Amino acid sequence: MKTIRIGSGAGYGGDRIEPAIDLMERGNLDYIIFECLAERTIALAQLRKLKDPEKGYNDLFEYRMKRILPVLSRKKVKVITNMGAANPLSAMKKAVEMAKALGVSNLKIAAVTGDDVFDKLDQYGDYTVIETGKPLKELQGTKLSANAYIGAAGIVEALKNGADIIITGRVADPALVVGPLAYEFGYSFEDYDMLGKCTIAGHLLECAGQVTGGYFCDPGKKDVPDLWNLGFPIAEFSQDGSLVITKLENTGGVVNEMTCKEQIIYELQDPSKYFTPDCTADFSQVSVHQEGKDRVRISGVTGNKHNGMYKTSIGYKDCYIGEGQISYGGTTALERARLAAAIIKKRLEIAGCEYEELRIDEMGVNSLYHDAVSSHITDARPAEVRLRVAARTKDRENAEIIGNEVEALYTNGPAGGGGAVKSVREIISIASILIPREDIQIHVDYMEV
Repeated sequence: MKTIRIGSGAGYGGDRIEPAIDLMERGNLDYIIFECLAERTIALAQLRKLKDPEKGYNDLFEYRMKRILPVLSRKKVKVITNMGAANPLSAMKKAVEMAKALGVSNLKIAAVTGDDVFDKLDQYGDYTVIETGKPLKELQGTKLSANAYIGAAGIVEALKNGADIIITGRVADPALVVGPLAYEFGYSFEDYDMLGKCTIAGHLLECAGQVTGGYFCDPGKKDVPDLWNLGFPIAEFSQDGSLVITKLENTGGVVNEMTCKEQIIYELQDPSKYFTPDCTADFSQVSVHQEGKDRVRISGVTGNKHNGMYKTSIGYKDCYIGEGQISYGGTTALERARLAAAIIKKRLEIAGCEYEELRIDEMGVNSLYHDAVSSHITDARPAEVRLRVAARTKDRENAEIIGNEVEALYTNGPAGGGGAVKSVREIISIASILIPREDIQIHVDYMEV
């Protein structure tokens, strides 16, 4: 029975490259995916594109391609990635330019577009924002981007036309895997049950090292060997929909039932209705079975028809966050940190600082759980405390006051403060709506080298 091997080369925009190269060199792969877009990533990429129309793709795209392209001259592995972000066409051109410079030839590179619906935003003013329940037209802040989570159709089209590297913008994360599997096995986009099986493969691969022991280890409880050399995962998917998750030998990490179960429930609300552009996958009857060292078989997943809508993320300028931090050490560290916090509150009043939200944390004491929970974990007196003060403001001027006042604690606050830092960040937030599928037209462009 035909089996396709797909490796995951990245699980987020800044992921390391060595495990991906190892997969390409030793993994006997048919495909490798690089999933590099988080919720806000395209909005931030759009800001870069506004400054330079030739930019807007993933920050590490060129770094990765410099390492990937020479391997493609030796290994017949097809690359599928959403590193195109806000500008897949420019990313495609850059890949061609780099291939020529590196002496790599006989490659066909595709760019999948159509996810960008920014020019259509005016017609969605009455659509409901998922996060707030209010109409989109009431959203405050300058809108920067609007991208629909499209499905695997453009990837399949590119593969049918012989593409070796496929660069997309916003696609649903599992689509990076659904696409090559649908192409290889000839699955119809109306075969929702099989698309559901493909979707679980994509869901397990999308975060790369998370399913091989990353973001999993808890020393003494859930030990993972050699995390410094974490190997990235491989999905072995067969014609009948059977799936095994594994990794390369002689790499760190582990693939077991627990790592797979944790990844299955990642970003999962209703297990019976995992909505994607291609299908509604049903994970509610999933079976996870260890069948060998670092080999886990996944079965029991089904699929139903999609809901006819595309989730669309709208990036907008929301606010500023001003922040300041300072440390105290010694037997009275906590008392001095709390005195410093009281001083800051009073100083912000005197300065007339206007903020929408203020947060004060004693890092190492209550920044994660607050006192009500932290007191049940430990009653030990901290030997050191780092005070963090942060405020959400409408403008940069008020945000700057926060860090300035924390820094002033050096000479105007309790004894022994040190390591003060301050920052101001403009916050790009995301609002989500659902738009009709028929509003999206997918395009695929090609270049050869």
